[in-house]
Amino acid sequence: MRATQAYFEQTGGPEVIQWREVDLPAPGPGEVLVRNEAIGLNFIDTYFRSGLYPIPLPSGLGSEAASVVEAVGEGVNLAVGSRVACFGGLGAYATARIIKARDLLPVPAGIDAKTAAAVMLKGATAECLAERVAPVAPGGWALVPAAAGGVGLILVQWLKARGVRVIGTVGSAEKIAQAEAAGAELVLLSDAEDLVERVRAATGGKGVAAAYDGVGAATWRSSLACMARRGTMVSFGNASGPVTGIALGELQRGGSLFVTRPTLYDYYADPAEAAAGAAKLWDMVGSGKVKVTIGQEYPLLEAAQAHRDLEARRTTGSTVLVP
Repeated sequence: MRATQAYFEQTGGPEVIQWREVDLPAPGPGEVLVRNEAIGLNFIDTYFRSGLYPIPLPSGLGSEAASVVEAVGEGVNLAVGSRVACFGGLGAYATARIIKARDLLPVPAGIDAKTAAAVMLKGATAECLAERVAPVAPGGWALVPAAAGGVGLILVQWLKARGVRVIGTVGSAEKIAQAEAAGAELVLLSDAEDLVERVRAATGGKGVAAAYDGVGAATWRSSLACMARRGTMVSFGNASGPVTGIALGELQRGGSLFVTRPTLYDYYADPAEAAAGAAKLWDMVGSGKVKVTIGQEYPLLEAAQAHRDLEARRTTGSTVLVP
């Protein structure tokens, strides 16, 4: 099969993304040839491209896609024509590719390709954050910075479905309504001078039991200041740059706080765990408890522009690239 694939030979801005035409071989043992129907755009893609997350070069790009199985290698228990999704490895920015069968999960019949591509990685992230990394008891409070972003909108809905009360922050006034519609009880601008005071007031002075912060450097301080005693600060992304220089004394002064920096793949490394997490995700989406907002679509070959818009905070909800 002939395929168009993205790659980059050096790190840098979106302009380093290049394209090539390749003839794909038959899949080997444990491998699957898939044809991509939709590809998800994620901030982690920009981390690899920019060099924030170092990887050997040259490299493919993209970690998430919804696909159709075209051929399987020896030992693979997938039928040709099966609908699958992935959120592992690099190389999803492609019309087709060879991928390890272990990196694929089945997509239920009721989930269309664009929805699957928009929610697989972000939804799995929300699942592990809300259910396993730092679950908040029903009635408890949680803080979600970037509540109108791809993960944010899903996470707010997920937390609400669990009975958690959510405070969201957003980067512009235009995004407030989206976070509110997802279920956040209070939505604040991330640069509001009185953000911490308003969070404290909303929570009866206690603060939040957990903060799920994918923004990074720009919101670390304010998120930490919003924590309740023995609360858990979850730093799971670096959209504004990495968090550095953590002083353990701050955790003591903040109320014996916990901090974790989870990586999704440590929660989905075991096949049984991955299957269980994905089953929860598809149930949340299928039941309507989590509605997937695709804020924008780009042709696959315009991936560089999609990166520019994502990094400039011009996107809302999830973004998909369409071959």
